[in-house]
Amino acid sequence: MQEQPKAYAVSAITRMIKNQLEESFSNVWVEGEISGYLHHSSGHRYLSLKDDKAVIKVTIWRGVGSKLQFEPKNGQKVLVYGDIAVYEKGGSYQLNCRKIVPVGVGELELAFRQLHEKLSKEGIFDPSHKKALPKFPKKIGVVTSPTGAAIRDIIQIAKRRNDSVQLVIYPATVQGDGGELTIAKGIRYFNEQNDIDIIITGRGGGSLEDLWNFNTEEVVRAIYDSEIPVISAVGHEIDTTLADYVSDLRAPTPSAAAELAVWSKEDFKSQLNGYVYQQTSTMQNMIENAKDYLASMLDRPIFKRPLDLVHQRQQFLDSSSKLLKSAGKKSFDFHKNRLSLAVARIDSLSPLKILARGYSVTRGEQSGSVVNSIQNGSVGDVIETILTDGSIISTITDLRKKK
Repeated sequence: MQEQPKAYAVSAITRMIKNQLEESFSNVWVEGEISGYLHHSSGHRYLSLKDDKAVIKVTIWRGVGSKLQFEPKNGQKVLVYGDIAVYEKGGSYQLNCRKIVPVGVGELELAFRQLHEKLSKEGIFDPSHKKALPKFPKKIGVVTSPTGAAIRDIIQIAKRRNDSVQLVIYPATVQGDGGELTIAKGIRYFNEQNDIDIIITGRGGGSLEDLWNFNTEEVVRAIYDSEIPVISAVGHEIDTTLADYVSDLRAPTPSAAAELAVWSKEDFKSQLNGYVYQQTSTMQNMIENAKDYLASMLDRPIFKRPLDLVHQRQQFLDSSSKLLKSAGKKSFDFHKNRLSLAVARIDSLSPLKILARGYSVTRGEQSGSVVNSIQNGSVGDVIETILTDGSIISTITDLRKKK
């Protein structure tokens, strides 16, 4: 009878493969292009690395993913460092990622670009959100390291420019993990105060890694939300951070920030003296012009012989008075004559004048109505006949119609 060939259980052979692979392929770097990227709600990330001939699955556990400086995307070429692990139940293997970096672009540089793109779409860097700095601040808050060169430069320049401007320092960690939280907290702290006019935040120059706290979303949003104008003063003039983009004013250095924020007492005095000189000069010109005008007025004949004008006015007044009297008399006589003519006309039309010529008026004694027709009277009516010197009372005894 033929002997049965030696056989391995599926689990046993799989375990053997697992041990062999995991021992042989730990701490390896694998380069490829990302595809099928998934950021799961659990916090874990899953993707595949591929080239033109093969594909390998990659898992980025939540603990590693939370420390990523950039967010992986499909199509990116990356280097993944980790260990090969075998998933026994599925009979598959994968690469457990411990570190991932982009190929050709630095990890922090890529993170910078991605965050800049994200915040730009939200309008965080829109110039319309920027606030103007007050010209004469009394109190300035500074968020920086209390032991760095930046704060020494700011204090020195502030004292030189104007020692009456008060500086309030909020100690922050400007380099290293968690430092962005202290910077953001300092900006929010000053916003809770009622006496801060300007906030300066920054540090001296350094590498991209050294300045990274000022490229974090935490700091950018704290500056954006600040009701107080913020000056960003990070690094040297060639250094640019996301804090520079969002701040109300970017200063190339901490020293320059102090120059921009603290108004110069000497410059103010010089400007004030200039205004005083300008006003004094203007007043002197006005006085000289007034003197010249007064002198020209006094040279006029009227001021040399003032009685001449009085006599001229008196003569004019006498002449006008005479004309007024003459015109008034003529007007009075004219209207008097018109009035006399009107009275004569009215008098000629008076009923008394008619009666004086022998006419009379008859009216009913009771009714007072004029009797000007036999139709207005009846036999037996008492009537009154009015004459020029009295009246006659009579009774109608007969009515005779005119033939």
